[in-house]
Amino acid sequence: MLTSESMPILIAVLAALGTIGVVISLFYSRVVRQSESSRRFAAIAGPVATTDRRTGHEETGRKKAIDATLKELEEKQKIKRGDKPSLAGRLRQAGLDWSTRTYYGASIGIGFGCFFLAFTSLGINTLTAAGFGIAGGILFPHLYVSMTRSRRLNGFSAEFPNAVDVIVRGVKSGLPLADCLRIISTEAQEPVRSEFRIIIEDQTLGIPVDQAVQRLFERIPLPETNFLGIVISLQSQTGGSLSEALGNLSKVLRERKKMKAKIKAVSSEAKASAAIIGSLPVLVTGLIYMTSPAYISLLFTTLIGNMVIAASALWMLIGVLVMRKMINFDI
Repeated sequence: MLTSESMPILIAVLAALGTIGVVISLFYSRVVRQSESSRRFAAIAGPVATTDRRTGHEETGRKKAIDATLKELEEKQKIKRGDKPSLAGRLRQAGLDWSTRTYYGASIGIGFGCFFLAFTSLGINTLTAAGFGIAGGILFPHLYVSMTRSRRLNGFSAEFPNAVDVIVRGVKSGLPLADCLRIISTEAQEPVRSEFRIIIEDQTLGIPVDQAVQRLFERIPLPETNFLGIVISLQSQTGGSLSEALGNLSKVLRERKKMKAKIKAVSSEAKASAAIIGSLPVLVTGLIYMTSPAYISLLFTTLIGNMVIAASALWMLIGVLVMRKMINFDI
């Protein structure tokens, strides 16, 4: 029989049992998982204890050396990626032999050309024509350098797996790495040939091979060149089979190339639709200007029309950038 004195004790016991049950139900899966993982680790680590201690020490030391080298390379890459390329660097990456003075001179000349074209041909006021001139002087040289740079980087990315295959076959046949790089600098297509020629020149000046290859990433900021620099740096500091590592790298690069081609094929329809949608306002405006110039000239001769053009251009630019972001994929 339950009495009034035993009732609080019974409630406390039931509450304690309920709390223990809730805690067990919440943490049971983690405890079981940890016990299973510990058993698996013990089963895996069991045979290692019976192996030669000298081999275990060598493997541990090599793994520590690889980890230290990877951390050092990651720190260097963070520092490099944090800095945006300067104007001289962008011109160098584009393969243009321009100086910064030449670039600024071309910008000023294009700006004056856009100003006179807008002022004389379109008949707009001086202030609006000056705005067109400033925008053209800043935008057109930047777009030209960016397009040239992108085209050169794409060409390098397309030819680079073949260069890695040359290194793999040369190393497997017994050639030194420097001789393989020299073959690429004379036999490969541009722009791979000129970039590897710079590596050979750096090596001739006394720079080690791994550092000369790592400097390639500064001139060609692609993941592929970063991979090559990491592989050669690891091999030079920790040892190992260079041909096997570069063979895996070549396979990864070709798979990336296939993936890029697949993405380009899948997104081609969306890019065509975006190009048609983005060009329709410009085409319609040009056709109206050819058929009814007095009707469309209000956009260029009145202040309200200029404001409408500026607002429409801004919204069109935002729409084009949004569509471009939606159909571009990075791998």
